[in-house]
Amino acid sequence: MPKPLVQPVGSKPIYTRFWNEFKQFPKGLHAGSSAPPTVSGPAAAALISGGLGAVAMMATHHFAELSKSNNQIVIQMGRWIPGAMNPDPMWGNLENYAGKEMMFFIGWWVSWALLHQILKHRQVKPRTLLVCLFGLFTLATAMAWHPLFPWLSLM
Repeated sequence: MPKPLVQPVGSKPIYTRFWNEFKQFPKGLHAGSSAPPTVSGPAAAALISGGLGAVAMMATHHFAELSKSNNQIVIQMGRWIPGAMNPDPMWGNLENYAGKEMMFFIGWWVSWALLHQILKHRQVKPRTLLVCLFGLFTLATAMAWHPLFPWLSLM
């Protein structure tokens, strides 16, 4: 028997119907893979490399803050990114932010390639992964905290 296109008013609230539909989405994921991975190393490499990229970006931030010549080096690193150097004053420039993002990208991809080669046949414990992620992202966040690094400008 086909389902009616319009539910009778008052049968179920719309949020209940939405939630019941949402719980079924996507139906194919619960079946899993026919060939699930046997090691967690490649996934751990991908996650840890994001933290290493964040630390590389913050190290570049501190490098740029040390002197104007260092800041110019960082600006030049990100100059190729579209919109980094915009002559229109209305849209502004990214200045050294593009270089910092460039270093994040390089740190992320290079560390991912290296860590993937090191960990591709290894099982990484979830605790080890959690400690690495927490430590790297905490370090990257602390490096942006002005009370710890008073030479950082607020603007």
